[in-house]
Amino acid sequence: MIRVPQVRLVGDNIEVGVYSIQEALRMAQDQGLDLVEISPNADPPVCKIIDYNKFLYEKKRKEKEMKAKSKASEVKEIRFTPNTDDHDFDFKAKHAEKFLKEGNKVKAYVQFKGRAIQFKERGELLLLKFAERLNDAGVLEGMPKMEGKRMLAIWAPKPQKKKEKPEKGEKTDKPEKPEKTAP
Repeated sequence: MIRVPQVRLVGDNIEVGVYSIQEALRMAQDQGLDLVEISPNADPPVCKIIDYNKFLYEKKRKEKEMKAKSKASEVKEIRFTPNTDDHDFDFKAKHAEKFLKEGNKVKAYVQFKGRAIQFKERGELLLLKFAERLNDAGVLEGMPKMEGKRMLAIWAPKPQKKKEKPEKGEKTDKPEKPEKTAP
């Protein structure tokens, strides 16, 4: 129920303008459609003459499409020890780069067991070296920190840059097609 004296009317087969609520309702009834308030916070509120059930259906369909397009990112974990070898390090770094390019976050941690906790510096150096390796694929969210017997760091994927279209008149990398001339 619309409870304002005047509304701004938009829609198909209608002259856009400000109308009294009675006139807007009459116009909607003449067309066999409904008067739907689109923007209640505007001054005057914006209404549209449409089929309300069709409006609800399209709104629900758009929400469903948006939900399907959005992908929840996962957090992939990679585990090291203070004595991780170079080959293992490279192997795990390649996997981390792949995860970041897929749009997932990466949580890398160094697990300290027994007396290995005395070598916290080794763990921190390992994670910083890992951060340097992943610099082009992701962004380190914070410096490595200790949580119990683990030292961990989290990387987020770098935002994807959209390819910009060149404006009219600008040169592109593609060669232009030669114009055909009549023989």
